Amino acid sequence: MADTDTQRALSTNRRARYDYFINETFEAGMVLLGSEIKSAREGRMSIAEGYVYIKNNEAWLENAHIPGYAPAGEHGQHDPTRSRKLLLKKKQLEHLYDQANRDGQTIVPLKVYIKNRVAKLLIGVGKGKRQVDRRNTIKERDAKREIDRAMRSKI
Repeated sequence: MADTDTQRALSTNRRARYDYFINETFEAGMVLLGSEIKSAREGRMSIAEGYVYIKNNEAWLENAHIPGYAPAGEHGQHDPTRSRKLLLKKKQLEHLYDQANRDGQTIVPLKVYIKNRVAKLLIGVGKGKRQVDRRNTIKERDAKREIDRAMRSKI
C-alpha cells in the first residue's frame, strides 16, 4: 500500500525567505501531543511567528500556534503556543548551535509537513535581511514574473 502522506505541507512560513538569507536547512522531527497532531493534520497550524532556540543541548520550537482540536473534548486540549521539542541528531544540534552563535545568524522554521506519517519541521539557518535587500528581493521576483509572462505569451 502506497503512503499518500509523503511530504504533505501543513504550514509554511512564507515571510522567512523574505526576511532572511537562508544558508542551510535541516529536517527535524517534532514532539507533539495527540490533539496537536490531529489539529495540525487539519491544516490549522501557524509557524509564521515561530522561532527555534537551543537550550541544554535540545532544540525547541517556540511561538508556533496549533489551535485546539474540538473532538478531543474539554479535558483533552493542549496549550496552543507551548514550546515543542525538536528531534535532531547530536551533530546537527552542535552545528546549529555553532551557526546560531555567529553574529546575526538565527534559526527560523520554514515548513511543517508530514513525511511517512510523521510530522517534520524544516528549519533554516539564516541572516536577517536589511530593507535594501528586501527591496532587491521584490525587484527580482517582479522581474522573474515579467520574464515568465513574456515567455508564455510568445509560446
